[in-house]
Amino acid sequence: MYWPRKMPGFFIDIYIMCGIAGILSLNFNNVSIERLKQMTDAIAHRGPDGEGFWKNNSGHVALGHRRLSIIDLSTNAAQPMHYLDRYTIVHNGEVYNYIELKQQLQAKGYQFRTHSDTEVILAAYDCYKQECIQYLDGMFAFAIWDEKEQQLFAVRDRFGEKPFYYYKDSGRFIFASEMKALWAIGIEKKTEDKMLLNYITLGYVQNASDRELTFYKHIYSLPPAHSLIINLAEGLASTAHKYWDIDKETKINISEKDAIEKFDELFTTSVTRRWRSDVAVGSSLSGGLDSSSIIFASQQVISGAGIHHGSEGHKTFSAVFPDFEKNESSYIDMIAEKFNCTSYRISPTAVELANDFDKLCFYQEEPFPSSSIYAQFRVVELAKQHSVTVLLDGQGADESLAGYHKYIHWYLQELVSRYRFTKAKNEKRALYKNNAKIRWGPRNIMAAFLPAHASIQLEKKEYSRSMNSADISKEFLRSLRGQEWEGIQKPVVTKLNDILYFNTMQNGLEELLRFADRNSMAHGREIRLPFLDHRLVQFIFSLPASFKIQDGWTKILLRKMMNKRLPDEIVWRKEKVGYEPPQELWMRDRSLQDKIHEAKKKLVKAKILSPKALSKKIEPKSAYEDNNFDWRYLCIAEFI
Repeated sequence: MYWPRKMPGFFIDIYIMCGIAGILSLNFNNVSIERLKQMTDAIAHRGPDGEGFWKNNSGHVALGHRRLSIIDLSTNAAQPMHYLDRYTIVHNGEVYNYIELKQQLQAKGYQFRTHSDTEVILAAYDCYKQECIQYLDGMFAFAIWDEKEQQLFAVRDRFGEKPFYYYKDSGRFIFASEMKALWAIGIEKKTEDKMLLNYITLGYVQNASDRELTFYKHIYSLPPAHSLIINLAEGLASTAHKYWDIDKETKINISEKDAIEKFDELFTTSVTRRWRSDVAVGSSLSGGLDSSSIIFASQQVISGAGIHHGSEGHKTFSAVFPDFEKNESSYIDMIAEKFNCTSYRISPTAVELANDFDKLCFYQEEPFPSSSIYAQFRVVELAKQHSVTVLLDGQGADESLAGYHKYIHWYLQELVSRYRFTKAKNEKRALYKNNAKIRWGPRNIMAAFLPAHASIQLEKKEYSRSMNSADISKEFLRSLRGQEWEGIQKPVVTKLNDILYFNTMQNGLEELLRFADRNSMAHGREIRLPFLDHRLVQFIFSLPASFKIQDGWTKILLRKMMNKRLPDEIVWRKEKVGYEPPQELWMRDRSLQDKIHEAKKKLVKAKILSPKALSKKIEPKSAYEDNNFDWRYLCIAEFI
């Protein structure tokens, strides 16, 4: 299903998801279209609809682009795009509010030759320079070359939905949407051993202390909500700037009724903008509250715009697992029936995971914590099979609305630290009644009043787990002497917003967005995330903790907003299922057991694991279970 071009109340627009690449060098001999093409060929899956290249007259700068057309399949918006005989841009992503921004710029005298959001970015940059980012609502990574100033301006969106990787030495700055583009022109692929150790022993897939670090030496990630200026005239001098942040301290005075109305307004606007498309749009549907809420809002948007479904209606795509205790088919059925959706489903197996594992790792480029990534990979593949290019997805809601059960004890600690003992007691009782999985005792009370001490103790615990793993070889640990504490960071939590901020802006959400980006781009699809409208997120953070957890319910604001709009079984569902496949069962399958054994042999040969690890029996674990070592061995062996 897609919206026609002349849909009442909407504009014609051009969105282009893609892959970008670029080379800046003090020595023009290092810059060539041939080398640039090697980079874009390596990420051709990100943009199967076309390619483009450009090199400036001095030969010191070259930009490349792979195109996935979402709206307007013409060449009008081809990239690299030039503007005012001064600027050249390569852009990956979407600026959802570009129509409104374009009108503002036209009022200032700017003229446009395309319908593209990319051209609007260029005009905004000319008008506002580096402050242009403050006007953009979207997911994006772009780089603008300014020929007059001889500098590159690179930007990544606020939450990190779109990637931007780079390599820099004394004479070169090279960037791309994926690291494989850098490897394609000879940048060394050498693992960062401390990242590797933290992944194996602690399950970390990021360095919370240094967001730029990746699993590979000398290859860096531009952090979310950051811009970067590279000045060729000053010998590739670089300046990074954080252009946006969530305010987690300021609270607004608002009633619950008004908060629900404001939430509804912001969420509906977000969904509306993310439905702008000239290709088929569908939705991921897990059966949970978040994805179901998007289905409801989508139906409202479609109905309000006078759109008529085809015979198939709104297409939804799900991973289901018959006979698995956490199978969500019944909830998916409820939504599909209520909103007249055509529900497509896939049921991945252990054998399929084993067969696809190398391919999955190729696209992901860095380790991932569980097989839930594979479920998403197959759901996007299913959408491709049914000619749906854009998928709306519910990621981001749990981090701002406190949806995970792990947030509950932080909420209780906030209440206790404010001496609201009766409220904490009542909430704890209500949470237990709603089957919340929490552990709460004297240590939590102590942590409430000594948050800095609690943070230090948690870091010490992580350090001990990392350095005292029985399977890690002593030789490998000795090689990391002096780096023992790197990447181990626990926030000081004085209130619920502190931990929500940490997971949203420092460690947690970005990794999920990386998985989604790679899974969607592997199939030439696009994932859009309505819960990550930055105005919506900031509004949620401005609300008191009781608007997130209340009377034994997490995500209470969203539940109350969707009450009577969705089936009660979904709105007031007590258990929390995090898109979970039957990983423990899969890991008992011979096909995966063989791969795990071979992975351990490879890690022993690399002197990362000690030889005695080979004699230990494989321990199958569920996707979100702690100490999931055998899964990590399986995964990390693909990346060394």
